[in-house]
Amino acid sequence: MSAYGKRALMIAKEEALPGRQEAMLVTNQHYVNGNPICEPFEDGLSKAMFGLGCFWGAERKFWELDGVYSTAVGYAAGYTPNPDYKEVCSGLTGHNEVVLVIYDEAKITYCDLLKCFWQSHDPTQGMRQGNDIGTQYRSGIYTYTDQQAILARESCDIFQSVINGADNAAKKVPARVITTEIIPAPIFYYAEDYHQQYLAKNVNGYCGLGGLDLSFPDTWGKKYD
Repeated sequence: MSAYGKRALMIAKEEALPGRQEAMLVTNQHYVNGNPICEPFEDGLSKAMFGLGCFWGAERKFWELDGVYSTAVGYAAGYTPNPDYKEVCSGLTGHNEVVLVIYDEAKITYCDLLKCFWQSHDPTQGMRQGNDIGTQYRSGIYTYTDQQAILARESCDIFQSVINGADNAAKKVPARVITTEIIPAPIFYYAEDYHQQYLAKNVNGYCGLGGLDLSFPDTWGKKYD
């Protein structure tokens, strides 16, 4: 089996690393805007969680949006409690690199966040994103409410139609298929302090994100405003 194949297979729960009881200690202040990155948050704010490749570049995509109050990076959707970065990168925790987004629904909608998500990465690559290979780089939407789940699945169908149209026009057969997992939000484990807002702290830092150069329809979501 190739190195890619080994790294792209989800670990079985019984084979995952044991982890630890102690939670990761992080500085509770966003490096860019100064807002808290840990709960409790102010009343009226909502949570969202996404995985779209290396979380350094993914987090920046969201903190740049007007209406986003705070962001944090961490690990989720695996088995190992309170993992560290080395453990996650080993592929032995099952976790994904994810971004927690705290946003003000009076200023930005969940539909707007979904549009950013779909346009910011390639959701058809399975357990990788570009040259970043492994289960921790998979595409994922982790929903906190029934309404988020409905919108996530609807947006997935719409973006698949966009991809189908582009691939049909380019005579690309077969058309690319979205591999994004959409599941209820699991426990969010904070990543180490140095990962938080990494690309603001390291302006020349690595960012491997690359979308499909396809636009998500602007008209979608307006019926939910």
